[in-house]
Amino acid sequence: MRHLVVGSDRVDAGKTTFSTGLLERVGGVGFKPRAGNDYWFDHDDVRRAVADGRLYGKDAQRLAAASAADVAPEAINPVHRLWRPAPGGGTGIVGRGDRQFVADRLRIPGGDDAFVVGGAADVPAGVREALPLDGATVVDSAAALDEVTRERYLPALSRLAERVRNRDRAVVESYGDVARPLRDVTFDAVVAVEPGRARVFDGERYARACEVVGGSARGGRLEESVGDVTDVVDPTATVALPALSDSERTDPAAVADAYEVALDAAVAAALD
Repeated sequence: MRHLVVGSDRVDAGKTTFSTGLLERVGGVGFKPRAGNDYWFDHDDVRRAVADGRLYGKDAQRLAAASAADVAPEAINPVHRLWRPAPGGGTGIVGRGDRQFVADRLRIPGGDDAFVVGGAADVPAGVREALPLDGATVVDSAAALDEVTRERYLPALSRLAERVRNRDRAVVESYGDVARPLRDVTFDAVVAVEPGRARVFDGERYARACEVVGGSARGGRLEESVGDVTDVVDPTATVALPALSDSERTDPAAVADAYEVALDAAVAAALD
């Protein structure tokens, strides 16, 4: 039973909270193919990780903790990006005017980590001191980052996809509003989460909708958005999600209890 959880909003859609509740309900292991955090806005999370010479985010940490196996955040999240604000503007090498790409952490075979650093990045002193960045790959253009992505990132994601396929029960959480984070995995059901509701989709129909959008004039890009995909496929169920307190959101058992109806619909769609 493989579930994909996607978000209808670019940020704070509630994907991780829903995913931990789903893991509590069905068991298995959670996966987060790509993730990222901001040195300014997620400063405590960054400091906590780099204090141990590591780089990961709280989403992967929560998924790892909720999993029915002993897994490290880096093991279920092969690509993690560190940003920092760019008050002066400029698009940088990844096309974001408000953010500067600082570094990526890439989990490679054998459980080791490699790093890729932006050539013009203003790497915070604490990050540079804590992480082994001296031997990192440096990229100074979008083309260079694309090349590294093809040579190193995509194989890492392919290995993650293989691990997902080999799991009897897996919950994959997407990133941002990306509709399909792993292209070579078949999901039994997909849940699109947004503040206040969850929409459940048949996995096969959702995959076909991704193909339709990807081949259309509106699509034409590598990563389809959730909104574009859900516009062309009907959900099997739409369920209201109650607002949760901070303590409830961080407790998978409490989430599973509060989201019981939505989780029932997700499991039913996967078994149908």
